[in-house]
Order: sequence, then C-alpha cells, then structure tokens
Amino acid sequence: MQKSPPLEHASPRIRRGFVDTPDGQVHYREAGQPVPDAPPLILIHASPGSALTLAPLLRAFGRHRHVIAPDTLGNGDSSAPAHHEVGVPYLAQAHRHALDALGIERFDLYGTHTGASIASELAIAHPARVRALILDGVGLYGEQEQAELLAHYVPEVTIDQNGSHLHLIWSFVRDAYLFWPWYRKDKTHRRPAGLPNAHVLHDKLVEVLKAARTFHIPYRAALGHDKRARLPLLRVPTLLTCGVDDMLHEYLAELSTLVPQAQCMAHRGIETPEALADTVALFERHFSAQDTSHPRKSDGDMSAMAASA
Repeated sequence: MQKSPPLEHASPRIRRGFVDTPDGQVHYREAGQPVPDAPPLILIHASPGSALTLAPLLRAFGRHRHVIAPDTLGNGDSSAPAHHEVGVPYLAQAHRHALDALGIERFDLYGTHTGASIASELAIAHPARVRALILDGVGLYGEQEQAELLAHYVPEVTIDQNGSHLHLIWSFVRDAYLFWPWYRKDKTHRRPAGLPNAHVLHDKLVEVLKAARTFHIPYRAALGHDKRARLPLLRVPTLLTCGVDDMLHEYLAELSTLVPQAQCMAHRGIETPEALADTVALFERHFSAQDTSHPRKSDGDMSAMAASA
C-alpha cells in the first residue's frame, strides 16, 4: 500500500484564494511572504491540470520568497474562458488581470508546457513588468505533428449518465505519463519514467475533473500557438529549460535558436527531493542574477509588436 503524501499545509504552508477579474474569478495558490527588494515569483502550470501540480515549486521557493500560482482560465477552480476558442494572448491577458487585481506590478515569471506559452506572451506584452523569465518545456511541433495533436490529443469530454467521461479522463491523465502522445499506445511511443505515485495521479484526476467541460480550451490554444513566430519577440532575461525525462526535451536545441540571447540548460525535474533541490537552485540562480539595470523595451513598444505580429 502506498503511503499518503504529506498534507498540503506542511511547512511552508500553501494558501489558497480567489480574485475577481474582468474575465471571471481566478483561483490561485501562494506560499511564502513578500521580501523587501525581491519581486514575487509567478508560476503558470501545464495543461490539463491546475496549479496543484506546482506544489513542490511553491513550497521550495516559498521558503524564502513570495510565490503565486494561478489556475489558468478553464483549469482547476478558475472560471471558464469567455469563449470556446481562445488564443494564448487572451490567456496571458487574463493572468495579467489577475496580477493587477492582486496588486502585483513587477515579478519573476515561470511557465511550464501550456504555462510556458502563456508566460512567453505575458512577457512579450509587458516586458517592463517581468524581471526574469523561465520557459520550461516548449513543444516546437512541425505542421503535420501539430495538426495531428490538435485533432487527437485533447479530448472534448461529453458528460453522460453512465459516467463514461470518468473513465475517459482517467485514461487520458494516466496514459499521458506512459506514452507520447498518449493515444499511441505502443512500444515506440512509450515514455521511460512510468507512472507517478497513485496519490499524484488521483490529485491530478480530481483537478481535471473539476474542469471537465473546459480544460480542452487552453490546451488546444497552446497546441495551436505559433511559437516559432512569437518567441523571437522576447526581450526579457530568459532561461530556456526542460526536464531531461520530459517528452518535450527533444525541442530544446531548436528552441535556443529562436531566442539566441537566452540561457539554455536542461534540469533534473521535481519528482525527488534531490532533483527538486537541483532544479530550484538552477532556477534561483537565473532569477537572482537579474537586476533593474537590464535594458528593456517599454510596454508600449512590445504591445505594438505583439499586435502587428
């Protein structure tokens, strides 16, 4: 029998809240306390889950700084997006609205997978507000691969009285750990790491079930996002990274050519205490190396670039 994981209120405590925005209510998790002369750190999660998947980073960084991880619209406990089809810039703007409502002006920013796409657009549109950026796991799909993923990767769930949607979401969540893509269940597409702890699987399932009607919206937005056109517009200090066991690691080398001024380095993941400590140290070195003397374009300049792209 697998032991239950530590309770979420273990030190440092993770707190939860909601904030009202023009896009609806945004749910967030936070840890740590404000520190003089240190901006808060904003974490943006991957699809199809919620900010709960970032709890190890919240606790680790929360030991010495203020960390906030919102649920993206359509995920977790946040409101649904305004429309069934939205783009990544819309999701980034919704995060900005949440940060505005929380009174956060300048911050460090981390995004993983879908969260990396959202974080990049937030940094492109508002470079003066982002002291430093980490993009963790970015998929640079070819045209055919992207079309296939958009067609098959993210199921749009139909809720019925037989509960078939429960099995569909369970299989989707579980098999994404076993295969890439999850629907190609053969030896060639087998992922090496295997399944996580049963409690991790259960928690992620619950978070996806909360958003069963809408989790496909931000996921498909990220899969269809034109990263090759957008990432060269970044003008903030950036670390490009990916876990060595992440299925998106194969794209890291090409990613570095799109943002040649960025640092580029793989990390060990966050699945074990030792790997988590190494990964957090790598990320913190990037954040702590930045200062206010770094030249950056104004928000107006970058907003104009984003609008014309």
